[in-house]
Amino acid sequence: MRVLVVEDETRLARSLQAGLEGEGFAVDVAADGGEALWFARENDYDVILLDVMLPVVNGYDVCRQLREDEDWTPVLMLTARDDDASQVQGLDTGADDYVTKPFSFEVVLARIRSLVRRGAGERPVALTVGDLVHDPARKTVTRDGEEIDLTTRELALMAFLMRHAGDPVTKAQILGNVWDFAFEGDSNIVEVYIGRLRRKVDRPSDESRIETLRGRGYRLRLPGQGDA
Repeated sequence: MRVLVVEDETRLARSLQAGLEGEGFAVDVAADGGEALWFARENDYDVILLDVMLPVVNGYDVCRQLREDEDWTPVLMLTARDDDASQVQGLDTGADDYVTKPFSFEVVLARIRSLVRRGAGERPVALTVGDLVHDPARKTVTRDGEEIDLTTRELALMAFLMRHAGDPVTKAQILGNVWDFAFEGDSNIVEVYIGRLRRKVDRPSDESRIETLRGRGYRLRLPGQGDA
């Protein structure tokens, strides 16, 4: 199996390389993000170990670029920051797992073996429905390439509709997933937010996609999908 280690701390990179080679892996080492992208585009790897704080191109952007290139090689991020925001950012850019420095080699090795067993199935970062694209890492929704100015709640509702595109979703499902099941406000809040999305997402376009299904809820219609 072949592993790409992307780490600018020379001592740590050499230690990881020696340990992995001792376990029978073929190992390449990149010292910055630009070099990492070159290696990944020129070779096939079973796993990529990717530091976050890198010169030239940081680890988040390396991972995002790989996924945009439709490279689904499992990525294990190495980070010195253990706060939730850093971990979420890494996972949102397409990483599969992360370990926090300082770490033990045994833990890294176990994570690598787990990722190898999982394989490199397609895991696109952005969610695409026709001309609509939701990028969770950048927290944006675009339509036909134009970014739509959405509030945090509107973005969450749009993402939920996109994940269930083509299928009806009830008001209760929306409340439970976009707000929460403990929400005690007026359920008509859903209608208010659907109306806002229509004004921002549908009306500027030639094609209306957000439907109200009488007695059933709402649906984000797939391109070419007929009336329910």
